[in-house]
Amino acid sequence: MSTVTSPGSTNLGQTYLNFIGGSWQPAQSGQTFPNYNPATGELLGHFPLSGEAEANAAVAAAKAAFEKWRLVPAPKRGEILFRVGELMKQYKEDLARTMTMEMGKVLKETRGDVQEGIDMAYYMGGEGRRLFGYSVPVELSNKSGVAMRDPVGVVACITPWNFPIAIPTWKMFPALVAGNTIVIKPASDTPHSALRLVEILHEAGIPEGVVNIVFGPGGTVGEALIHHPDVAVVSFTGSTESGRHVAIEGAKTLKRVSLEMGGKNAVIVLDDADLNLAVEGILWSAYGTTGQRCTACSRVIVHKAVRKQLLDLLVPRIEALRLGDGLDESVDVGPVINASQLEKIHSYTEIGKNEGATLLTGGSITNEGKLARGHFYRPTLFADVTPTMRLAQEEIFGPVLSVIEVGSFEEAIAVNNDTPFGLSSAIYTQDNNRVQRAMRDITTGILYVNSGTTGAEIQFPFGGTRGTGNGHREAGLAGLDVFTEWKVVYTDYSGKLQKAQIDQ
Repeated sequence: MSTVTSPGSTNLGQTYLNFIGGSWQPAQSGQTFPNYNPATGELLGHFPLSGEAEANAAVAAAKAAFEKWRLVPAPKRGEILFRVGELMKQYKEDLARTMTMEMGKVLKETRGDVQEGIDMAYYMGGEGRRLFGYSVPVELSNKSGVAMRDPVGVVACITPWNFPIAIPTWKMFPALVAGNTIVIKPASDTPHSALRLVEILHEAGIPEGVVNIVFGPGGTVGEALIHHPDVAVVSFTGSTESGRHVAIEGAKTLKRVSLEMGGKNAVIVLDDADLNLAVEGILWSAYGTTGQRCTACSRVIVHKAVRKQLLDLLVPRIEALRLGDGLDESVDVGPVINASQLEKIHSYTEIGKNEGATLLTGGSITNEGKLARGHFYRPTLFADVTPTMRLAQEEIFGPVLSVIEVGSFEEAIAVNNDTPFGLSSAIYTQDNNRVQRAMRDITTGILYVNSGTTGAEIQFPFGGTRGTGNGHREAGLAGLDVFTEWKVVYTDYSGKLQKAQIDQ
């Protein structure tokens, strides 16, 4: 058994290994699971079918490495992340092609996924010379106080398949620069992308045991990490249902748990909107990544005065989208990740029909020609959707878009906010007063004005409200919070006992 020795290479059909304590290791059982290209059905490789034993070994390695890593000066930790960023730039095209082959989205998107990781490496590398605490005046003479950040220990990162490089960097890089050690369990649909990231970290000089990767199912590897007493933080991105389970189980041992979960994002199109601009934003937000983004637009809330005009513009543009293998630069929409997700998406088309929504285009599994080898779904558009329909309330995670008609700005805001999720929203209008009210009244964690619902930048906090998360944020300075403890140090240089807040 072997692993890729250079992140610049991909060997189809190869067997890969876990990385634990600085060494490449198979699963103790010797079992593996296959990794397939969702566009072609091609076998990409085999990965270790690991379980509790491998998870425990990785946590032990991370715990042992923590005591040395936390003492490495933060600027030195940041320098390693700068080297990671340089290596990711060097390998960018190869990483993007690996990701497209593994999860399907088109190359222009996987290049962007890698670029997010590069940006995060540089941003968090810079935090190695900041990691801001603060000092403020204290109550007594000849006394000072300072608040500083301390690392928490071993961090378990449980990451999804739709952004298999960017999202791990959102979790790992702030945790590392703060002095924590890592065990990552990537999604079983995209193990290779995460492996390549770990290889780059190793090449950049991360010490043994600081970063470990274990492949395997969430029901075994993930559960072992969630319940392990030496894991201080679980950082999870995935479905709301799974995230709720992580929160409940993590609470039993008082772990910190950071959750980034589902979305039911909406683009609001008001009666004064630039409709051509809105169409561009809707197309990208709804059908980019084949709708498989937590920030994907799945609802268009449109004023009745411009509904018909918007649909007349939108339908032919949707029908012109080209499906195919994401490695083909002319393709607009790649496959969905696997067969079970394909069936789930199609089930919502049937739900929509049964609820009384009008199917305007799409709504079918595509199996003609070369597309028959992969998991392709026609970009789908429903009209006459009401706010309480399942189409308008439940996360589908596929290329299915619902159009909801409203009669006013106020109704649009109310419909936007009335879902179990609260990640991203967008509004198209040329009225600045409406923009200001939307900024005040929309209750999602992200709001775009005259742009689509997706495209987060790493210097800002990322996350949402309600069922989208549990209050933590990834990226930006807020991304450090879950991975650090605040410690306050008071120094009294008066030479006598001073009693704060006690009358003298």
